[in-house]
Amino acid sequence: MDERILYLSRSEVESLGMEMKEIISALEFMFREKGEGRVEMPPKPGIHPRPDSFIHAMPAYIPGLRSAGMKWVSGFPENQKKGLPYLSGLIILNDPETGFPLAVMDGTWITAQRTGAATAVAAKFLARPDSRIAGVLGCGVQGRSNIEALRVLFPIEKIKAYDIRPAALDQYARDMKGRYGLEVVPARSPREAVSGSDIVITAGPILKIPHATIKAGWLDAGAFASLVDFDSYWHPDALFEVDKFLTDDLPQLEYYRSIGYFQKIPPVYAELGELVCGRKPGRQSADERTMTCNLGLALDDMAVAPLVYRRALEKGIGTWLER
Repeated sequence: MDERILYLSRSEVESLGMEMKEIISALEFMFREKGEGRVEMPPKPGIHPRPDSFIHAMPAYIPGLRSAGMKWVSGFPENQKKGLPYLSGLIILNDPETGFPLAVMDGTWITAQRTGAATAVAAKFLARPDSRIAGVLGCGVQGRSNIEALRVLFPIEKIKAYDIRPAALDQYARDMKGRYGLEVVPARSPREAVSGSDIVITAGPILKIPHATIKAGWLDAGAFASLVDFDSYWHPDALFEVDKFLTDDLPQLEYYRSIGYFQKIPPVYAELGELVCGRKPGRQSADERTMTCNLGLALDDMAVAPLVYRRALEKGIGTWLER
């Protein structure tokens, strides 16, 4: 057995050429396994060195993918003022037969891609198949990766984008038009981004006390929303208008509720895995308002990490480290 560890930097992970459709497929398989009770994932413990910041340990095991390991991830909202990413982290992939670490890889790109992919998996079961207009509130990394993922499954033609930072909004509009040829309409207010959109993505910083900008009556009948930033953007009255409110992991949501998040949300209709494995139906009419609050699971990362590891071995990319 090779007892070396493969290290993959952020640029090396990004250079592997992984396609979003591969990541979506891996996450859909994982959510099916989760819905059938064939995975292991304890609630993630964390520390919180600064207000609205976190550093979390995220372990998980997916037998069906022979994937075991952990992500050590941080989110610091004030980093943007320092020219640093909001999120950073490392992923450790272990051999489930021996427990030995196989690889350590930067988690920044993986986190972005798997979060967008999780939104796409939820949208597959909750959004209207003909969804063409996406409202994006928060034009950072997740505002990009969520659209990249949604385009794999939906005929997205237009983005109504909003950000409190005008420069970020302008750059986002240029990037999305240049990369995908999409029409990008800068929204002058959050309501302009939400109303009239088939799919709404809120992707601002995660806050324990929501700013609750999105009010009741803004989300159209038949729309689907993905709350990448927990309930930070949403007023409780707007949340309670939704016909189906989901999450990716109920025990984790209850843990967050116990420490002060999610104090005013509607009853959870189902976990996403229950829809993927067919235990509960997703969208059942064109007029339903549906919503998922995907918390970001260690299982997401462990679904993607083996793909990255295998592709790196195939391409001979990375640095081997002695134990």
